[in-house]
Amino acid sequence: MPLRLPDGLPAISLLKKENIFVMDETRAHSQQIRPLRIVILNLMPLKITTETDLVRLLSNTPLQMEINFMKLKSHTPKNTPVEHMMMFYRDSQELMKQKFDGMIVTGAPVETVPYEDVDYWREINDIFDWARTHVQSTLYLCWGAMAALYHFYGIPKYMLEKKCFGIFETVPSDDRLPIFRGFDDVFHMPHSRHTEVRKTDIEKVPDLSIIAESEEAGVCIVTSRNGREFYILGHLEYAPNTLDLEYRRDLGKRDDVEKPVHYYRNNDAAQPPMVTWRSAANLFYSNWIDYYVYQETPYDINDIE
Repeated sequence: MPLRLPDGLPAISLLKKENIFVMDETRAHSQQIRPLRIVILNLMPLKITTETDLVRLLSNTPLQMEINFMKLKSHTPKNTPVEHMMMFYRDSQELMKQKFDGMIVTGAPVETVPYEDVDYWREINDIFDWARTHVQSTLYLCWGAMAALYHFYGIPKYMLEKKCFGIFETVPSDDRLPIFRGFDDVFHMPHSRHTEVRKTDIEKVPDLSIIAESEEAGVCIVTSRNGREFYILGHLEYAPNTLDLEYRRDLGKRDDVEKPVHYYRNNDAAQPPMVTWRSAANLFYSNWIDYYVYQETPYDINDIE
């Protein structure tokens, strides 16, 4: 079954070119099965790019889903047209009156700022708390993951000596977990961050479990509440050229820019990237939808608690 998306969303035409089946709202009215309701809090500056990346991964399941995009009242994006935000996004206060089967909270370009100094920190704390009682399972990505770990469990973040930037081998802790069904013993994950959370801090919290680590990148995926929350420190959703675009954007503008590691063919930035994470990304999101959202959510969405 396809995704059910708002009419006119740019991701629809972009993904149709990739031969991915998506459905706009007009056509979806003929579908009688209740779709899974997914809400995405998109904090990334290039919102259309992030929308497309996430919709691409969510499309790899036979289940029909209704995608909603949430925006903050306390922050106005600078890199996305106002018209796009008005057409496709709804205020957090409006959506927080509803319940959802799944939620995704993206990263944000504020990771070097102390949490309490982020201008929308109070609002996002309210959203985190709301999700615990109104969403069946939530994925927190990159800064979103670190922020939620800090909010719920007091896990601090630490500045890295140099940016964690590239594609890193990652090892699941237990391949019997449904989220890793079909995974190889090692998978690859993109990372692009200046901060980290540490294993020693997480291990002090009984409610938290580290379920994937990297020798180079450290803690990669943490879970809590029997899979109702996943904290992902990397970016499985990244498109093939995302790290390349970030690298070339910062080259010459900063003095700490290094090539993303394990990314370019023959480690040569003049050659195209090698995509080594796509299959793991598709599996991860499909497993999340199948085993933690669809199979766990009540038939009546109002019964989520």
